Amino acid sequence: MREEQGSETKEALVSAFAEFGGENLRDIWLFDQSDFEMLYLRDDVADKLEEIDVSKFVDNERFGFVTRDTYDQLYYASYRYTVRGFDDFEQFRMFFADDERNVGVFASLDLKSGGHDYESLFQHVTDIASGYDVPTVAVAETDQ
Repeated sequence: MREEQGSETKEALVSAFAEFGGENLRDIWLFDQSDFEMLYLRDDVADKLEEIDVSKFVDNERFGFVTRDTYDQLYYASYRYTVRGFDDFEQFRMFFADDERNVGVFASLDLKSGGHDYESLFQHVTDIASGYDVPTVAVAETDQ
């Protein structure tokens, strides 16, 4: 049952990002402190990632666990999400509330004239995720 619910949670996450990003959605990655799992990868992006060590990229996102805690201690408001702009795409990252585990998700989207409304994406993903347990990351099987 737990595995079935984990699969349902991941499907719901993919649906939430796909509803928001449509054809602009490039990839979705679920990660925790030690593992990561690709939930969605568009074919043209997969081609670009063939020569990249994805695990190093995900390791960089794990620093967000530390900065989230730092922001929560330094600011009067709670950290919610991060957006990074690159010359080819934008990346959105957020974490799931969980007292026991650190689990996050990041996704990239093609650039769009006028930009994306990431606050709406955060709310949408949070609303959908609230109906499920925090997802468990399956161990990544990579050649890298």
